[in-house]
Amino acid sequence: MGSIEVSEEKTYTQPRNSSLPSWKLTAREILATKTQNYFAQTKRTKNILMQVAFSIGLGSVWRFPYLCHRNGGGNFILMYFFMLCLFGIPLLYMEMIMGHWLRVDNIRVWKQLVPWLGGIGYASILVCILVSLYHSVIITWSISYLGNSFDNSLPWNQCPLVKTINVTDLSCLRTVSHQYFWYRSTLSASGHIEEGVETLVLQLTLGIFAAWCVLFLIIITGLKTSVLILVFTVFLPCILLLCFLIQSLFLEGAIASLRHMVTTELSAWASLDLWRQAGGHVLYSLGLGMGTTINFSSYKAGEDNYIQVASLMALVNLGTSLLVTSIIFIVLGFWATTSGPTCVEKSVSKLMKLIKRGVLPQDAKPPEDILLLPPLDYLEWISHLPRHLQNQIIRFSPSCSIKMQKGKFMEGPGLAFAAFSQAVSLFPGASFWAILFFLTLVITGLNTLVRILESITYPLQNSISIFRRYPKLLSVFVCLGGFLGSLIFTSHAGSYVMSLFDDCLVPLTLIIIVAFQNVALAWIYGARRVREEIFGDLGRLLWPFLTVLWCYVTLPGLLALTTISLMRLYQTEPPYYIAWNSSMSQEVKQPYLQGTLSWVTFLSILAFLPIPIYPLQHWWYLQDHIASDPFEKLQSKKIPLVPPKPWPKHGMKSQEGNKDRSSKRHSLSLSSSWFSLPVMNSLTSTLSTRSFSLPVSRQVSPALTPIDNSDQHVKTKDENQRGNSVR
Repeated sequence: MGSIEVSEEKTYTQPRNSSLPSWKLTAREILATKTQNYFAQTKRTKNILMQVAFSIGLGSVWRFPYLCHRNGGGNFILMYFFMLCLFGIPLLYMEMIMGHWLRVDNIRVWKQLVPWLGGIGYASILVCILVSLYHSVIITWSISYLGNSFDNSLPWNQCPLVKTINVTDLSCLRTVSHQYFWYRSTLSASGHIEEGVETLVLQLTLGIFAAWCVLFLIIITGLKTSVLILVFTVFLPCILLLCFLIQSLFLEGAIASLRHMVTTELSAWASLDLWRQAGGHVLYSLGLGMGTTINFSSYKAGEDNYIQVASLMALVNLGTSLLVTSIIFIVLGFWATTSGPTCVEKSVSKLMKLIKRGVLPQDAKPPEDILLLPPLDYLEWISHLPRHLQNQIIRFSPSCSIKMQKGKFMEGPGLAFAAFSQAVSLFPGASFWAILFFLTLVITGLNTLVRILESITYPLQNSISIFRRYPKLLSVFVCLGGFLGSLIFTSHAGSYVMSLFDDCLVPLTLIIIVAFQNVALAWIYGARRVREEIFGDLGRLLWPFLTVLWCYVTLPGLLALTTISLMRLYQTEPPYYIAWNSSMSQEVKQPYLQGTLSWVTFLSILAFLPIPIYPLQHWWYLQDHIASDPFEKLQSKKIPLVPPKPWPKHGMKSQEGNKDRSSKRHSLSLSSSWFSLPVMNSLTSTLSTRSFSLPVSRQVSPALTPIDNSDQHVKTKDENQRGNSVR
């Protein structure tokens, strides 16, 4: 794939006599050494920036705030920080060190470590496909807001101008105009998930088509990511968010809102759903289980301290999430403070000023005792006015809610868009700030989605020969299939379907896949063995505390999260989603029907099918290639195999240590290789052995060795058997 920067990995040779003192080096050698150090440092900085840019993605800006708001603010923050330290950083480090150690893609990593679990990589690709489908619609929402930002008067600051006035149109005054704009103008949302799935919203359909066209151009042209673009992607969102936070601190109720955000109740920790959502978001926000980290670590050059990089990514992710959440909680507090009687008082004051200036006629003057009546009586008075006056009053009404909101304003996935449209409106020259912010949000979403698409195309190019010969063909299939699959999210019920994917389907699949990865590495292959081999191959000693976490903390936690997620799907009271009730002008909780949840079960099973199918396929393949005569089986065991090339030197390894380790690996592979054992014990004896061809694959670039080594082993065995039969 063109966008993967394998071509940038240049090997800078050490200048001759570089071990001599600096005063004995020539000027040319000193210049070469400085140049080498400069390029190495630049490459390392670029690698870190790419990983940090991925951590400042849609998970931090879009997903974390509404999960935090839904789960009570401080309770979710504290739980997320706890699980980030005990689960996120160790598992992120595990994927980083695996990719750097084996230098192969996400599919071949598991084929080499635990061959009978080679389907984990294919399951990760299927999950990436599911995530990419609804990530594209989030980019589409950003494009929609970006298009509306070019108006001189931002359309979400006031109720839209309508032609016919009735009770439904007055619903805009019952809620804040930013929430109304989100559900009615952007989404054209239906009342529930079963309504309006077959009808597409035109502007969203065009937006998602544009998003996938841009993604296709990025992938097909192989645009390189420069350091300048990475700095823009990392620092510009943080600078904008910091400006929004400073400006929003001057709103009414800002301090009380921040105090509410950090308030925690220890009794909330008894909620299993809080654990499920916090744990699922840790995996989602760091990209664990998708293969993005393994693939990136496998093809990038340079030596990094991965525990520091993993900690940096986690801290940047947490800091960005808290910054965004602070802004959104302040905006929500402002809406709650200005609702009800306060909004009626503000509306009446504005009407009186407009009447005094002659903008509105005297007939639009409200009754003198209107402020003493309940807020809904103000709406009743407006409904009895002539239509042309109703139209003008709705047009000039302030962006606040006449109805007193007893509950939360927004709990759905559109919280960030509605809140930031309010935050942008606070600045002078709001259109400029709106264009800048939503353009940054589009670029951030595209950057995240490109990384996810790389995790789909890069391993498939290495595994399937036709895609290796025609790489652009795979890009066409992925982008075309992504566009067609994303169309369901552009329907009138598309935001509810997206909530189903985001809340029920994707977290469950990620948790199970990461649990399989943890079992394969820490228990089947062995954490202690991994620690020894990484020290021997890379000259780097893993922190012992991390291996303890892999074995005794992360795995039990992942199994517990899996149990909680399954219990939530099949409990007596079904899970719910947030829908828009247009008659009441507020969000309501709607339970998922059993038929809808059956789609979650079907897609989950579909995503996990590669894990059991892969060993069954090879078992069936072995049945066709193993001779029926037991004497021929014994002879096939004694066939001499070509010994692998010795491992290259790494760090502290000596040449004798290389020979000993190479011979040890060779003896292990002769006795326990996947394809050299009989059928009955071939599936069980490989629990603690790696594929025979691992050393060979380490000596070349992963982009140049896409062929599965196990297939080469089968071919070699067939040729040897054929030679014996001839003799």
